[in-house]
Amino acid sequence: MQLVLDWDGTITERDTLHMAIEEFGDVELFHALEEQIGRQLTLNEVIAVEMGTISAPFDVVLEWLLDTVVVRPGLPELVEAHDPLIISAGFHELIEPVLAREGVEATVVANRIEADPAGWRSTFLVRESCEVCGEPCKRVALAGAAPYVYVGDGISDRCASLAAERVFARSGLAQYLNAHSVAFEPFEDLHDIREALAS
Repeated sequence: MQLVLDWDGTITERDTLHMAIEEFGDVELFHALEEQIGRQLTLNEVIAVEMGTISAPFDVVLEWLLDTVVVRPGLPELVEAHDPLIISAGFHELIEPVLAREGVEATVVANRIEADPAGWRSTFLVRESCEVCGEPCKRVALAGAAPYVYVGDGISDRCASLAAERVFARSGLAQYLNAHSVAFEPFEDLHDIREALAS
C-alpha cells in the first residue's frame, strides 16, 4: 500500500510557508487570510496572496529556511522502509533543498514558486476540482493511485485523508477527523509511523 506524506507540519515540525511569511512577508495579512480558507477563498488563492507578500531574494529566504526548519525524527528510516510519496500544497523549490540537507531522496508532488522583488509568484499544479470538497485538492492528485496510507496535519490534508485506507494525523487534521468521527492514529514523529506500519 502506498504511503503518502504531507510536508508542512507533518514531516517538518512547523509549516515552512508560515515560517517564511512570518520572517519575510506580511504576517498580519497572513492571519487575516487564514480565516478565509474555504469561505471566500480557496487554499491555493490564500497561499498565492500570502507568498506574494515576500519580496526578499530567493537565496536569502532559502538559506534562512535551511538554517531554521526542523524535520521530525525518523524521516530517513521511514523513506528507506516505505519509499513514500510526499504531496504538498507548498513548493518544490522550498522542499527539495531541505530533503537534500537531510540526505533523503523521495518523490515530491508540489507547486512551483518564483522569487520576484515585486512579490513571489506561485504556480499551482493544474487539476480538476474535487467532487467532494470543490477544490483541486490532494485527493484529486491521488485519484487512480493504489490504496494509500495518509499522514498529515492540516487543512490541505482533510479531503485526501477521508479517501485513505489508514490515516495518521496530528494537530488540526486530528481535530477535524475527531469532530467528524473518522478513525485515525495519532503520531508525534516519523518513527511512530514506521513502527505502526511494521506492527
